[in-house]
Amino acid sequence: MIRDGLETLLARPADAVVGLDFDGTLAPIVADPDRARAHPDAVPALAALAPLVRSVAVITGRPAEKAVLLGGFADEPSLGHLTVLGHYGAQRWDAATGELHTPETPPGLAAARAELPAVLADAGDPPGTWTEDKGQAFAVHTRRAEDPEGAFAALRGPLAALTERHGLHLEPGRLVLEIRPPGVDKGVALIEYVQETDARAVLYAGDDLGDLAAYDAVDRLRGEGVPGLLVCSGDEVPELASRADLVVPGPGQVAALLAAIAETIRRAH
Repeated sequence: MIRDGLETLLARPADAVVGLDFDGTLAPIVADPDRARAHPDAVPALAALAPLVRSVAVITGRPAEKAVLLGGFADEPSLGHLTVLGHYGAQRWDAATGELHTPETPPGLAAARAELPAVLADAGDPPGTWTEDKGQAFAVHTRRAEDPEGAFAALRGPLAALTERHGLHLEPGRLVLEIRPPGVDKGVALIEYVQETDARAVLYAGDDLGDLAAYDAVDRLRGEGVPGLLVCSGDEVPELASRADLVVPGPGQVAALLAAIAETIRRAH
């Protein structure tokens, strides 16, 4: 699988889409998401690769405009082939036009958001947890809690019940529990983008449980004759690392891999 995906990408880059998660893949994980920044080598690597492939798509649970800001994507003129699919594909920013497309707030989300403080209180409101409002979703973080793993375990059940009451979806991650609309995930976003661009090869890199849907999408595309390459950033999530074709230590090495692919393509073409 790795050989087919990589060889096709290198031989026919103009037919390939490169899909990338943001946090943990292009940007190191930090305690405060608002302080996240793309790794210093990420934008130069993307700037080298993007003009050589059909498109680069950053697929993130963040609002698209936030990923653009934290990634510094709007300031790089070589990223004309970059698209940011925010809120798991529900929101879109295109570098070529600078336009941002945002859907209406999903039904049930406002009600769940209003009920959240009572749910957290009933669960003991573990000290140090905090809520990030993403507009089209919201997330409860336990990374800064006194007992991060314990807080995560204590809140998972009550938040699952909250999402069920309001017809929403709970997405567990690395010490974060995100509540968002159903039927929206990175796999759906990736499949739709590959179909839209008529790509004939795909690389996807991610680091967390939310990326499993994108891995499933690449497997589906492989079954349809589209070669794919699965990259895992870090090995903290065994469910992802065990399925990857290639595991690299973190965002710096993801950037190095993208830069190396760009250099190999440039020399061959």
